Formats: sequence, structure tokens, C-alpha cells
Amino acid sequence: MFLSEPTGPEAVAYLEKARGPGGYVMNLEHAWAWRPDVAEAFVAMRQQLTSNSALSAREIAVLVCASVSTLRDRYCSLAWGRRLARLCSAGIAADVLRGLDNAELTQREIALARWARQVARDPNATTGAQVDALRAAGLSDREIFEATVYVALRLAFSTVNDALGAQPDGELVEAAPEAVREAIPCGRRPADPTP
Repeated sequence: MFLSEPTGPEAVAYLEKARGPGGYVMNLEHAWAWRPDVAEAFVAMRQQLTSNSALSAREIAVLVCASVSTLRDRYCSLAWGRRLARLCSAGIAADVLRGLDNAELTQREIALARWARQVARDPNATTGAQVDALRAAGLSDREIFEATVYVALRLAFSTVNDALGAQPDGELVEAAPEAVREAIPCGRRPADPTP
């Protein structure tokens, strides 16, 4: 990470709370520890969006994988590729990360992945025809709005992590299926696992 380690009492408390079940704190949490209040507000907004959405967990994972791989965000691609692999298969997750329309994806998922890639690549170039394609795949206007906000939130989160040099955790790399690791776009080099 390009920033120094935050040492204030709020940062220390935040990092201790962020310690995962594996006993380590993810590298990105050290950046967010500079403003625990912002980190917690960000998580709360994402949870609020997700909790009342008709989008399934798998559809959200497809959205995230498609958008972060378009950004070449290795950290989030590993984390969400692993999550998508658990929800369907490592092969499907790898294809989404590579920008491919896997035949085992639903029409909704294919449409969401294409939309996420467009929003990540160039939101000013979206068209009414692309929104119509989402509707044709069975998404309501509310779901289209939610998908777009979810992608935008993920892009903001990824941008902070990548710009500040957060390296993917070695533990995260080791836990991801091989097919997912091989499909990950170039990005920050992973950190060594915590001893």
C-alpha cells in the first residue's frame, strides 16, 4: 500500500474488527482504516442496496466479476471470482472474468455482465438499446437501476483500493480456484500470505 499504516485509536479498532476468520486483516482494510466511518458507511449503503434487491446473489457476483475484470482489478476479481465459483462453477466464473458469455449463464446474467462491462468501460457510451436488451432479458427498470448502482459502488471501491496500491492478499490467491486465478486480468501483484 502506498499510504503509511494508520495508527489512531479508531484505525486500530477498525482493523481489529476487520480481522477475518483466518486470523488476518485484508490488505485493503489498511487503506480504509484511515476513515473507518467512510468504510462503514460504504458497506452499509451496499448492504441496503442488496437487502431489498430482486437481484440474486449469483447475479450480483456476475455483475461484480464483469465490472472489476474490465477495470483489471486483480484484488476484487480474485475475491468475487471465488464467490461466483462457489455459486456456480470455477469455469463459469473464469469465463465471466475473461469477458466471455458462458452457455451456462442465464439470459439475465449474460445481459447483466454485458451491462456491467459497458458501465465500467465507458458509462457515457451506454444506449437505450442496451437498456432495452436488459429489459428483454427479463430485468425490470428497478433491477436495472439497482444493477447500475451496484456496479458504480463496486467501481468506486475498486478505484480506491487500486489507486492506493492495495495488493491482493496471498491468502485470497491461495483460496481461489485455479481456473479463476488463471482468468484474472493483470493488476497489482499479490502480497505474500501472512506468516
